[in-house]
Amino acid sequence: MINYNPKNWIKLIFSLNKSDTIRILWKQLIFISLLATLIIMLLHLLTKAHQDRLSDYTKELTAIYSLIGFVMSLLLLFRTNGAYDRWWEGRKLWGAIVNDCRSVLLKITTRINNEEDKKEIARLFSLYIYNAKNNLRANKNNLVFQKYEDPSKDNSPIQVMKLIYIKLRALEKQGELSQGDLIQIDVNLNGLIASLGGCQRIKNTPIPFSYSIFIKKFIFLYVITLPIVFFHFDYWAVLITAFVFYALVSMEVLAEEIEDPFGTDANDLPLDQICQTIKQDLNNIIEN
Repeated sequence: MINYNPKNWIKLIFSLNKSDTIRILWKQLIFISLLATLIIMLLHLLTKAHQDRLSDYTKELTAIYSLIGFVMSLLLLFRTNGAYDRWWEGRKLWGAIVNDCRSVLLKITTRINNEEDKKEIARLFSLYIYNAKNNLRANKNNLVFQKYEDPSKDNSPIQVMKLIYIKLRALEKQGELSQGDLIQIDVNLNGLIASLGGCQRIKNTPIPFSYSIFIKKFIFLYVITLPIVFFHFDYWAVLITAFVFYALVSMEVLAEEIEDPFGTDANDLPLDQICQTIKQDLNNIIEN
């Protein structure tokens, strides 16, 4: 995730980073510009009378294309809002994971006395959050602490949660925790499982394919006919086409990037930083 100062307009306007859509779309912009140039060149092959008649028709079409552009902007607005809702929900879910990890470890460490047991619990929760992050990124290298490695089993976050429950049951048998303690702790453990489930729902439920492909085709057909509509501007129509293409497709590209907020793109959630923060908080709770 990119950290920036939203008040520094000049720097933001003239800076370029890897998430800038101009860097992502420059090949497509060249392609559209060449295609628009080719269309204008072909139109110039028409007779003068046909060119004048076409210019008269396209001037009347400008109002219709303005209306179509308005409709398309509404579609892209819905698309971008939907993607941002997914991004923001993912951030709230990871905020809940942070809070539940802190809360559950505070409850446990204030009830048990054995320092090794406290460290063991802290390691298990650290393992859970790192495995959760890797699971959302489809990273098969889930294990962080080799002590729990078992190649014959699924080392998913749920398996780590199972180890946590086993450890808590053992502490109950030792008399370190009571039934009432386990009930209070279980609230946070259920919260961790529910938050992970919410993240997996976002990860595994992309925007419907038909909706995504419709927007892409709609944008392409709209843009590729602009050189005809703006033929009365001659080759300036190429510049208009490229600019409109950049504006519309940039919104779609940004929506595609943030609709899966758990990856490693520039605008995705800083999961590495969040996991490191949780781990540091857990260590501080144990040490203090």
